[in-house]
Amino acid sequence: MKHTVVMTGASRGIGRIAAQDILRRSPDTHLVVVARGGADALAAELGARGQAVTPVEADLGSLDSVRSAAAGISGRLARGELPPLRGFVGNAGMQYTNALTEGPDGFEATFAINVLANHVLVRALEDSFVSPARIVITVSDTHFGDLRHNMGMVPGPVWTDPDRLARTGAFPRPDTTTAGRTAYSTSKLAAIHLVHEYARRLPAGVDAVGYNPGFVPGTGLARNAGPVARFAMRRVMPALTLTPFATSRTAAGRHLADLVLGVTEAPSGSYVDRDRTAPSSAESYDRRREQELWETVERLTTMRRKEGPVSDTSETGPDLRLSPVGTTGFEPATP
Repeated sequence: MKHTVVMTGASRGIGRIAAQDILRRSPDTHLVVVARGGADALAAELGARGQAVTPVEADLGSLDSVRSAAAGISGRLARGELPPLRGFVGNAGMQYTNALTEGPDGFEATFAINVLANHVLVRALEDSFVSPARIVITVSDTHFGDLRHNMGMVPGPVWTDPDRLARTGAFPRPDTTTAGRTAYSTSKLAAIHLVHEYARRLPAGVDAVGYNPGFVPGTGLARNAGPVARFAMRRVMPALTLTPFATSRTAAGRHLADLVLGVTEAPSGSYVDRDRTAPSSAESYDRRREQELWETVERLTTMRRKEGPVSDTSETGPDLRLSPVGTTGFEPATP
């Protein structure tokens, strides 16, 4: 049955590979690509063999631009100009060389693109989803902040008040690359927190999952880094894909496509590590923090709505820690 999937971050890297794979393997998919500049050309390239691809221009660093794009997509869906919406892929991401880069709305740019833009799109489109539907947000194992998951290349997240995280200078020595990388890992932790909230708040049949591609050398993520770091990412680091420490762009894109198409099974709220569900960090399961973050991003994005029922109305909500042994789904953790 014809259906629509909305995707950000399809211009390059794993997103481009995933978009091509989705269209090749699922001819019934009408892909809406949200991109800043060149969306028309991107849609033409992806749809060169007759696949249905619609371009939507948007600067993900500008919430006004994202809102406008989301409203346009919602309108097309309501008018029947696009088939029913069954997927959203928030794959776009950015990492800066400092924690001082401010977007047009006054928010720190990493947080704006990696967290707020996705939230605006999810909230604007949520009433348009037709079950079964899946929301996939690309996250990162940098949120673990340990040597095992990122070889010490990225500092772990440093959580603080979400209002502070959304502003420039939230971390020590904010003008440094270390602060920029900390902003990145913290934004990915925030994205996982919001995936958990989406899983609680979205209607039954509309699932939300976080996708970790692993360390993928050669993508555009470090395009704001210095020349030495960019050279290493393009020319040196790709050799790591021959080891368990890194994932090739092709494999990461295929894993993302598998998740979007439902080939990879993942209960709502799951953290998917490459091609299988797994526990995210212990820090990522904090119900009070997740609720505080939700309230903050709702206010910051000025997208307040009447909220639907939450699956658990207790003070702390359900404990969504994933059991590390013998399960691929969420279950209440043992006290």
